[in-house]
This record gives sequence, structure tokens and C-alpha cells, in this order.
Amino acid sequence: MAYRSKVALVYLLGFALDLLNMFSASIAYPDIARELQASVSELAWISNAYMLGLTLIIPLSVWLAAKVGERRLILGSLALFGLASSLVAGANSIEALIGWRLLQGLGGGLLIPVGQAMAFRHCPVPLRSRLTAWVLSVALLVPALSPAAGGWIVETLSWRWVFLLNLPLTLLTLLLAALWLQADGVPDGKQQRGPLLDLQLLKSPSLRLAMGVYLFVPGVFIGTSLIAVLYLHLLGFATTRIGALMLPWALGSAVAIVLGKRGFNRFGPRPLLIAGMLMQSLGIASLVLIDQSQVWLPIAAYALMGLGGSFCSSSAQTLAFLEVHPQRMNHASALWNINRQLSFCLGTAVLSALLGALGADSLRAFELCFLVAAVLTLLPLIAVLRFNAAQVQALVRPSTLKETTA
Repeated sequence: MAYRSKVALVYLLGFALDLLNMFSASIAYPDIARELQASVSELAWISNAYMLGLTLIIPLSVWLAAKVGERRLILGSLALFGLASSLVAGANSIEALIGWRLLQGLGGGLLIPVGQAMAFRHCPVPLRSRLTAWVLSVALLVPALSPAAGGWIVETLSWRWVFLLNLPLTLLTLLLAALWLQADGVPDGKQQRGPLLDLQLLKSPSLRLAMGVYLFVPGVFIGTSLIAVLYLHLLGFATTRIGALMLPWALGSAVAIVLGKRGFNRFGPRPLLIAGMLMQSLGIASLVLIDQSQVWLPIAAYALMGLGGSFCSSSAQTLAFLEVHPQRMNHASALWNINRQLSFCLGTAVLSALLGALGADSLRAFELCFLVAAVLTLLPLIAVLRFNAAQVQALVRPSTLKETTA
């Protein structure tokens, strides 16, 4: 196996671990709430603490990699992540569980930015589209399969095994990283010059718009998916049935990624973003019409959320780095990942706080939360409509610029 393939596999396994912890944990929330006597806001902090840990450590990734070396950093992160996973599984109070989730986030927060930088650095430019395809495949498969698998684990064993089953994958990734990753020399006295985060990059209209869209579309979906689990559980849906709803979400996402890849260069980001926001908003709003006897409406709602959300997230990710110089890409990537984690935290915090204030034992409270989430999804519409896409078109389709100036 080529060295670039080994590096890519270690990165993809680390990426899978991060996604697994985001999407499989939420399916266990009803059982955690019952056993540890946790409120809705405390349940939200199970996710928020993990994502907060990720967010806090990302700005230090460039400096830490220069200080201790990428290989050592990856190995240390995986070891800390595995330890924290076992502590989360053994928590006897909601406060302890939240604290260990924070530690778990600190351990896992370096796997994505550092592993991503290594994978793309060692991958030749002509092969990067193939690597991107693998990344997108993981981004679809893990969210699609982990809730259903997590639901089966919760019903068969207990919610603690959702976290314990992180350990085999963590140990495999740690072993492969130790065997495959080459030691990178760290010169004595090496310094990381300049700020930890280059905030001047936020002057880019494309990056600002992309970050705003991610804040209000994927971020709101993560919050919606949390309260949807509790809502469907209150309606009497089985845990495995709730988890399986991520399968139509993944199918919708896959369709959006394929269509978005072709449509971005041809039509630009604006129509894709507008269509995506409208679809996700409609999917969220339709959740209020669900009852236990229905089969197709929940599937259609999740498929719409997947289709709309992925139109926005894939277009935003492509848009974000179009105007960034290659030498500043590390800092742009750090800013992007911080915004990504903050969007998940804020979406969960806002919607769970609203649900807690309205009363988590009332179906009407859930319905109001879904309607608020549907409106929040549409907030970036004004910025999208005002965005000048001519420069984007010139970058992705240089012939367009020649035609307009001829």
C-alpha cells in the first residue's frame, strides 16, 4: 500500500470516530435521561461539551503540530480519546458524563485538522478528487448507519455500550497510526510565528457567507435531530425505528452531493443554497405533522432535510476556500472547523433551551421548536440574495469571464 493511502486511511478512521460520537450518542439520550435523571438542557450538553472540546483545541492544532510533530500529536490524541470514551461509559452522574465528554472532545479535536492536512499534503493533486470522494462517503455512511446501530445497542445492551464500542475502532486507528505514520522531525526551538488564527481571512465575502450558511443550516439540523429523537420517543416510536430515519437522510444527502458537484460550477452557489434552505426548512416544518401510525411522512421529512442540508453544506464548503491563498489554507481550515463545531453547539443549545423553557413533556412545545428551527434555517437567505457571485463564476469557470469581457 502506498504511503499516501496509509495516511488517508488513518485520517478517514479518525474522521469516522468524530462522526460516530456526534450521531450515535443522541439516540441514547432517552435512556441516559431516565437512568441519570437528566433534564433536556443537560442532555444537550452531552453533545455541546464534546463539540466545545473540539472547538477549543482546533486553534492550537498548527502550533502543537509544529511543537511535537504530527505523528506524536495523532497518537496522543487517539490515546486520550480512547481513555475519555471509557470514562464516559462508566459515568454515574450526568455531571461526570458531561465532563468526560469535554475531555473526549479535546482528545478528538486534533484528529480532523491534523489528519486532513497530512492526507491532502501527501496526495497528488490529480488524485485529490478521489480522496474527497472517500471523505464524503464516510460523511454519509457513518451518520446514516450509526444511529440505527446505536438504537439496536441501546435496546439490546445499554446506552453505555454506545460509548464503549468506540474503543475497538480507536485502538485499531491508534495501531495503524503507530505502524504506518512516519516520524516527522521537529527541529529544536521551532516556533510558530504569527497569530494562532488569521482573522484577516474573514474579509473574504465567500468565506463569510459560507460560514454563515453553515451556522444556520447544518447547525440547526443538529439541534433539530436532537429534539426530534425526544419527540419521536414521546410519540411512541421504537429506538431502532428512530435511528433508521437517518438512512433516508443519507440518501437525500448523497443525491444533493452528486447534483451539487455538477451544479456549483454551472449555476454558481446561489440557486443551490436557496433551494437547500427551502428544502430543509420544509422538512423540519413537516415534523409537526408526524404521528406514530405514519410511515412515509417521517421518511420524507428526513430525506428533505438531508437533500436541503447537503445542498447547503457541500456548496458552502466549496465556496469557503475559493479565494484563499494556498499558504493560508491551514488557517482557513482552522477557522472553518471552529465555525463548524460552533454551529453544532449553538443549534443544539438554542433549540434545547427553547424546549426546556416551553416544557419537554408537551407535544406542542416540540412543534413550536420545529417551527422556530424551520425559520432559523431561512435566515441566511438575505445574505445569499445579496451575494455577488460573479467572482465565484470567474474562479470556477474562467471562460465565463472571457465571454463577458469579449
